[in-house]
Amino acid sequence: MLTEFAALVAIDWADQKHVWALQKVGSSEWETGTLDHTPEAVEVWASELRLRFGGQPVAVALEQSRGPLVFTLTKYDHLVIFPVHPTTLANYRKSVRPSGAKDDPSDARLLLDILTLHRDQLRRLNPDTPETRTLQFLVEERRKLVQEKTRYSNRITARLKMYFPQVLHWFDVGSTMAADFLERWPSLEQLQRARPAAIERFFVDHNSRDRERMAQRWEQIRKAVPMTLDAAVLTACRTAIVAWAALLKQVLTAIALYDEKIDELARVHPDYALMNSFPGAGSALAPRLIAAMGSQRERYQTASEIQCYSGIAPVVASRGQQRWVHWRWACPKFLRQTFHEWALHSIPYCPWAREYYEQQRAKGKRHNTAVRALAFKWIRILFRCWKERQPYDESIYLRALDARRPQTQLAAPAVELQRKNVAGFLKIAIKEA
Repeated sequence: MLTEFAALVAIDWADQKHVWALQKVGSSEWETGTLDHTPEAVEVWASELRLRFGGQPVAVALEQSRGPLVFTLTKYDHLVIFPVHPTTLANYRKSVRPSGAKDDPSDARLLLDILTLHRDQLRRLNPDTPETRTLQFLVEERRKLVQEKTRYSNRITARLKMYFPQVLHWFDVGSTMAADFLERWPSLEQLQRARPAAIERFFVDHNSRDRERMAQRWEQIRKAVPMTLDAAVLTACRTAIVAWAALLKQVLTAIALYDEKIDELARVHPDYALMNSFPGAGSALAPRLIAAMGSQRERYQTASEIQCYSGIAPVVASRGQQRWVHWRWACPKFLRQTFHEWALHSIPYCPWAREYYEQQRAKGKRHNTAVRALAFKWIRILFRCWKERQPYDESIYLRALDARRPQTQLAAPAVELQRKNVAGFLKIAIKEA
């Protein structure tokens, strides 16, 4: 049953000024106007709507489910927000305007049409608990910082290959120790001029106290030969390395702060024990699974909804006698990445997951396709546990799996797993035959 609204409003949002269109329920006339993107202007506009319609609910459609305008409008309890996907508006615009003509007032009017005619197809914004949303923001921002870390590590690696490649064999470039080392000795010439005691003190201060390894490093430093003597290359690369090493250290510090805050919030979350019970979840992925599923059990009715929404399930298209399956483009990329990475990390810890992955590879599936197929299965299990608020129990699943397993089944060839250091993080890698 639809909520009774006093008016319907659509907002075409922008960075500085928004265009809105309003229609009173029961009237065919509509009004338009503009709204400055300032807290004071929005406060006045929302207060006028409250006074005008006596505090009755007002439906608001806009092309955001998260953003400055959404967060501003959620302050007002008389405004009920209906996010509209940008693709929905773009396709609707094409259907009524084949010419492709577009401007802000017309988009606001089209949004108002969608809200008026197809409100039953829209889902009203229903924010999760503050604890869960905080965790969602933190894990997403942490992932962006990890990407920044990878970007700086790759830049440092590229420059070191030009003039100082020995560092790549001595350190993990994405570590704080490597960044400190490069800030202090950004070239081989400066390093070889340093006193052995200073170098030894550096390694001791960074908890690298193995005397034998320290002696090997000093011998390698003493015998190292410069990659190039080109003054232009040396000067430019040294300057870049010092700058990027400093930035890398800041990013690593920020990641550590995020890890601490995420762990603190995740451990007191009601679903932490549930998510942490899954193989491969651990301290990094358990908070991301909490953020992925949320706390609202009524949001998803079937596991298929999550599989499709996250992009793990492919899209099946057919026309006449033709049928094809393709990658799902319109989906939350971070959510898909969460399920994909969790499925990959579950392989070393879960025998049936590894067996299923090997079966998919034996059928000729590529690595990422096999991991997505495994994620598809994991989401069904996760959904059931999440709905029933029960931690994962592998014995229950194995009993059900054995009951469905054919008596005769060819074993898939084993796939060797190995841990690979990528930009300072241990990741699961598949060693191809």
